Amino acid sequence: MPHINLPHEFPGIRSLFMFRPETAGPLNALVQTLLHDPHPTLSPGDRELIATYVSGLNNCKYCTTIHGAIAKHQLGDDGELVKQVRNDPESAPISDKLKALLKIAAKVQTGGKNVTDTDVAFARAEGATDIEIHDTVLIAAAFCMFNRYVDGLDTWQPDDDELYDKMGEQRAREGYLTKPFKVDRTEQTI
Repeated sequence: MPHINLPHEFPGIRSLFMFRPETAGPLNALVQTLLHDPHPTLSPGDRELIATYVSGLNNCKYCTTIHGAIAKHQLGDDGELVKQVRNDPESAPISDKLKALLKIAAKVQTGGKNVTDTDVAFARAEGATDIEIHDTVLIAAAFCMFNRYVDGLDTWQPDDDELYDKMGEQRAREGYLTKPFKVDRTEQTI
């Protein structure tokens, strides 16, 4: 049960955005830029994987599941790859550069000062650019905030994987600036 009176027909962060649209605008604009808008080198799927991985490390069910679903759709419907990255990025079939970036993201998740010169040098040796390192750190830091926002107010988080998949498909296609699905919580249908 949420700690405050949130709109019951929107799960997770979407209920918080509906509750406080003044803060939703800038937060949605940030996540649109970080995850969906064109990027010089990182695909939307790669950026969603970073968000998913950090959310998983933070044990945020809603963000892990929804961004995993978005990543799946951004990566050609490859849900297995998303699971592999969440469970063990080092053995997942992703580039060495993305593995190095995920290591940096994991360090940010535990504390920004945990990222070392060695971590950055390793990522560079794997081909990461300064903008990729910057954006990885910012995605990881932003998702620590988003995860704590969602869980700190105990938002409603559905257990229906199909629902997350439908919401993820919409976000992958439309980005973060469109209206969210309303969910009938009695039937959990869209």
